[in-house]
This record gives sequence, structure tokens and C-alpha cells, in this order.
Amino acid sequence: MRKRVIPLALAALALVSACGGKEDANMKMITSVKFSDVKIEDGFWSPRLQSHKDVTLNVCIDQIENQTGRIRNFENAAKGEGEHSGIFFDDSDVYKALEGMAYSLQNNPDPALEAKCDEWIAKFAAAQREDGYINTYYTLTGLENRWDNMDKHEMYCAGHMIEAGVAYYNVTGKRELLDVCVRMADHMMTVFGPGKRHWVPGHEEIELALVKLFQVTGERKYLEFADWLLDQRGHGYGSYGKFIDRPWPPHYYQDEVPVREMTEISGHAVRSMYLYCGMADVAAYTGDKGYTDALDRLWDDVVLRNMYITGGIGQSASNEGFTNDYSLPNLTAYCETCASVGMVYWNWRMGQFTGDSKYADVMERSMYNGALAGISLEGDKFFYVNPLESLGNHHRQEWYGCACCPSQICRFLPSIGNYIYGVSDGAVWVNLFIGNTADIKVGKKNVTLRQETNYPWEGAVALTVGVKGSLKTQMRLRVPGWCDNYTIAVNGETFEAPVEKGYAVIDRKWKDGDKIVLNLDMPVKVVAADPRVKEDEGMRAVQRGPLVYCIEEADNKGGFDDLRISEDASFNTVFVPDKLRGIVEISTVVADRPLTYIPYYAWDNREAGKMKVWVPLVD
Repeated sequence: MRKRVIPLALAALALVSACGGKEDANMKMITSVKFSDVKIEDGFWSPRLQSHKDVTLNVCIDQIENQTGRIRNFENAAKGEGEHSGIFFDDSDVYKALEGMAYSLQNNPDPALEAKCDEWIAKFAAAQREDGYINTYYTLTGLENRWDNMDKHEMYCAGHMIEAGVAYYNVTGKRELLDVCVRMADHMMTVFGPGKRHWVPGHEEIELALVKLFQVTGERKYLEFADWLLDQRGHGYGSYGKFIDRPWPPHYYQDEVPVREMTEISGHAVRSMYLYCGMADVAAYTGDKGYTDALDRLWDDVVLRNMYITGGIGQSASNEGFTNDYSLPNLTAYCETCASVGMVYWNWRMGQFTGDSKYADVMERSMYNGALAGISLEGDKFFYVNPLESLGNHHRQEWYGCACCPSQICRFLPSIGNYIYGVSDGAVWVNLFIGNTADIKVGKKNVTLRQETNYPWEGAVALTVGVKGSLKTQMRLRVPGWCDNYTIAVNGETFEAPVEKGYAVIDRKWKDGDKIVLNLDMPVKVVAADPRVKEDEGMRAVQRGPLVYCIEEADNKGGFDDLRISEDASFNTVFVPDKLRGIVEISTVVADRPLTYIPYYAWDNREAGKMKVWVPLVD
């Protein structure tokens, strides 16, 4: 069977639905159904969440307590004596790990893990200064130097602490860390703000965290402070010293122009993602169209000109970020794991503004490929960098001196339930296809939605409604941009649903036991890059459903560099339960050479060897 060649804008998104990105003034925000109300029961994700609980959390705890000095920094800061070990922003790794522990506790109560959280939090509280300031680096190296270098990550660390404090409070109701966060935020606002000192945080994160603090406390001053910090950028207030090894220009910090005037992404990839998340969060409450218009422009620049097929972003190791449009090297691709997770966070927020499936398409792409590759199948090793080609010398590690990616994955994985569903006035939105049972509040009605699927291996998704009496509402099901053909049946009868912004709309009065079945065709697709991506000229990638595939030397021994793909190749797909913890393997024969593909997220989990996503075309 002839396989269709998909021209891929920027090596990523001819598969993204071509819908407009402007906010519909008549549509209210979509509210996410919190992961605490979503019990995941899924053949693909449940084993990963179990590994997170049993393995990943223990790896992070051991590294923080025993292998590095991260927790000891807090102990020394509480005493006011001793050395600071590690990098000046290492506090953030502890906070992110704690956030992951809190999320795990939500669906997996564990008294021992909760006691460990309380133990850490007590150390944080003891390390806080009387004026509310907390940062172990400056406490141990000289408080007289605090708030002197905008790129020393003081607000970045504070932001991650706030996210952890809010998460732990929401899960347990315990306020000790939340109170530490409030005191630190109040301290910052005595130093910075209207009529006080200007400040441009070198590494964004505090902005989105302050919105979370506003949400949990109801104190609008934190929202206003976040807005003020966003508005500081691009006015010449930034005054940076060296970051690690050298000074960097303003565009590295997203500080070249005011945020409302931004048109293209620049500089450090993770910083950009956190900035855009903060802009989206503030705009959700202020209605600032300057922010949303800028985010629309920036999204086009990121996705259409600077994103890899895996949903990874950031081409260059030298600045951990962006270079030139359409320059997407594979062997030297940076694609930091934190940045792929950031793409999930940002696109989730953009989808809540607009109800446009193109954002969920990118969110899914980054989640299943760019982010998931960042952790081993065992859950015990991590990628910082995610190239799309390897000579066999790039491997996951147990930890890193800069451990932002392990701790990022630690907090991301147990929160994936956040992204499955949304609710707006008159509609329930199904964004992702993951087996689960969700308790959803629709108006004044409590609704249970049970989703059953073998996604991403198969395209069948069944949704069963549980409700007392009846419920009049829309069910909006995302039709992924990669899917060309699909069917919908309601209670066994085929249903022709209108599609709005990539969501199939089923508007009816629902009764208990009603069932929707969505069947998504999931053929193997041969994908071509945008012709302006010179690194992929004359090459093709393979994708099936949401998964990008690669070839690995472990499956293709002998003459690996000579392997070729054909646009006319016929593919076989088979689920192999005992390979890489269960995958759908794709195989073909080109010029009498067998070719075997595995999902990109699963590479480097066996013997060392070469890997490619983009394979040259046969002559």
C-alpha cells in the first residue's frame, strides 16, 4: 500500500490542524479538570506512573539527600554556617522533587513519603531568614550580595518553592511550606514593585508561580506583582552579571523588547517557555490582549519555524536555546527535556484560551516524544539533551550537576491527568486519550467520565457517561491533526459530528450509561520536512499516531549508515509485548534491506548504538 508523504512545516507540523489561533471573544476560558479528580487506569501510562512512584522518586530523594549536597545546603543555612555545595540554583531541584512527591501522594497516599516531605519542609522553614528571604546560596555565601545579580536565580528558586508549596497544600492541607512561600513573596514585594527597585528575573518562573499563589490565597497583590514583573522586560532595566561562564545579551533573557511587542522566540528555550506560561496565566485574569496577541505570534514562530518533529525545541547547546529559523540540526540538537515539558505547559494554557485543537496537538507531540524520551523505561536515568541522531555515544545519566531535567520529569509525570479534560460553559473537552475515570463538575451536575483505550498503539477510544438523571451539554472530542479519517458512534449508532477548531462536537442530553466510541485511523505515515530545513533535505521520518519513530542500531545491525527509506514503502506493524516494555514495532524492506523502527521515546534503553529519526531516501 502506498504511504502518503506529509510535507512537514518545520519538521513538525503539517500534521497540526490548520486552525486560527485568535481568542474567541464569545468563549469563556476552559478550566482544566484537575489530575486529583482523574484516576488513570491505562496500559501505556499506568506502568510509567508506577515506576515514577517506585523508582524515580527514590532516585531523586537519594541524589538530593545522599549523593549531592542539596538538602545539606538547607541544613547549613538553618545553622548559618558551613559551605554551599553545588550550583547557586540547586535549591530549585529540591523544590521540584518535592512537588513531584506531592503529586504522587495525591493518587498514591504513602505515610512514609509524606513524612519525608514534612522532614524536608521543616528544613526549608528553618533556613528562612527573619525578613522572609530564603535562598541557601546567598545565606551561605553572603546575604549582603543578595538581589544584586538578576541572573543568580533567586526568583527562579522562589518560584519553584511556591509551586511546591501550593501543590503540597492542595494535597495535604498542610500550610507550613505555603506560609514560607507567602513570607518570601511578601519579602520580594518590599524590595521590588511600583515605586521601588526595578527587577528583571534572569530565569523566568516566578511569574507563573505568583499566579498560583494568588489562586490559592485569593490575594490579588501576587497577581499584580506577576504582571509588574512581566512588564519590566524590554525597557533596559536588566543588569546581568556573568551566567556561569560569560555575560549574555538581552535577547538571551527575553529582555530585548517589551513582552507585548515580541514577535519571535529567542535565547534560552526553557526561560522562554516559563515566560509564555506566565504571560498566559496573567492574561487569563486580566484579559490583557497585548499578552495574548504576542503569544499568538510567538506560537507561530516556535511551532512553524523552530520546532523539531518530536516537539522538542532549542537547537543549540551553546545557549541552550534558539539560533536561526529552519535551522534544525539532528546530531547536535539540544532539545532540553525541560523545554519539552515547558511546551506541554504552554500549549495546555493556550488551549484553555482558545478551544483550538492545534495547541493540544503540539502538547501531545511534546509529551509523547520530546518529554517522555527524557526518562528511561526503568525510571532511573535521564536525558538532559534529546538529539534526533546519535553516533552511539549519547546516553541517559543517573543525575546531572545541573539536575533541572530529572527533577522536572519528577514533577511532570504524576501531573499528566491535568491535561486530559477541560470544562467550559456548556461543554466537556476531551484533549488526550488516556484510560481513566474522571469526576467532573458540569454546571451543578456531578458527572463521571470513563475513558477506555489502548492508545497510542490503537486509535479506538470509548467514553462512558455516568450521571444521575440527565445532563444537557456538549462533548467536544479532539480530532488529532495527524488523523485523516475517523468515525464516531453514540450508543452504537454512527454519528456525524460537526468539527469546530479541531474538536468534534456532540451536543445532546446525556443519560447514565451513554457511550461514545471514537475510532481514529492510525496508519504509518512517511513525513517530509519543510524544504527550508536543509538538514533534513532528501530524508524522511516515520510517524504513527502521536508517536515519532526512529531506527536504532540494536535492531538494524550492519551497514547502519547505508540504510534508506522509500516514500513507497509498505509497512508492517506488530505489538511486541516483551520488547522495550511493550511497543508497536514498525518494519519494512527497502532495496532488499529490512528496516525496523521503534518509538523515539524508547531509544537508548538497550545496548549502545547509533540512532536516527530522519533517514535518507533510497536513490
